Amino acid sequence: MQYIDRLQVRKRINFRLRLNSILKYVFLGATLSGLVVLAILLIRTVSQGFAWIDWNFITGHLSMDPEKAGIMGAILGTFWLMLVVVFFTLFLGMGAAIYLELYAKKGRIHSLIQTNIANLAGVPSIVYGILGLTVFVRLMDFGSTVLAGGLTLSLLVLPIVIVSSQEALRAVPQTLGEASYGLGASKWQTIKSIILPTALPSILTGSILALSRAIGETAPLVVLGIPALLIPFPGGFMDRFTALPMQIYYWTLDAALVEEYANLAAASIIILLLMLFILNSIAIYIRNKFQHRF
Repeated sequence: MQYIDRLQVRKRINFRLRLNSILKYVFLGATLSGLVVLAILLIRTVSQGFAWIDWNFITGHLSMDPEKAGIMGAILGTFWLMLVVVFFTLFLGMGAAIYLELYAKKGRIHSLIQTNIANLAGVPSIVYGILGLTVFVRLMDFGSTVLAGGLTLSLLVLPIVIVSSQEALRAVPQTLGEASYGLGASKWQTIKSIILPTALPSILTGSILALSRAIGETAPLVVLGIPALLIPFPGGFMDRFTALPMQIYYWTLDAALVEEYANLAAASIIILLLMLFILNSIAIYIRNKFQHRF
């Protein structure tokens, strides 16, 4: 019969405690490093661009003169673009997730589709830009319009919404569905009244992340030929447009020639962050309403 060596146990406990302390500070350092970089970027952007934000800058037209340049056209273009992305991404993403998770039979084809969707989530955004250029701009002859840009960005974030929605549906307790079936409800009634409302807060969380990525994408819009200097304001889905990420991109490039363009780019970044904050706040409010309701 072997007895426990108290000295050996004490050494192991001390080692684990030291390792725990070391890893705690390592993880704290990793967290602080990200926050420090983010803080530096925000401070630099705000200090450089805040003084350039005024009513004329927000409501004015784009101009080659930095003192007269405005971004209302880019703001409206971003707004119309996100309307298309929200509509197509949420409906197609949630519909595909419901079918794959609750209707489709499990098998090789189902596994193949799931694998491809997961792989599509990691495809570079410029590839989606080439796809949008080929299908929406040239084949369907939409041109460089809001609809073409919105559909391209919808394809970009669609895999993210599908995967996150499936995970949310899987997290719903199976007993809720079984209880609904036991009361005589059909499958669609169970999905509509029980499963989907329960999973909706988590689905909206994934959708928020997807839309946050879409609103800041530039590469697909560059491939689609979206202009940076567009005088008319877009007023519909078939109008040509520019967007805030495009304007920031070109102003950053032109800053090597005109120094004031760097300040305009910083001011546009602040406006884009405010739009993103408002969009996320609305989505979070809706999500919390459903969490309290169900």
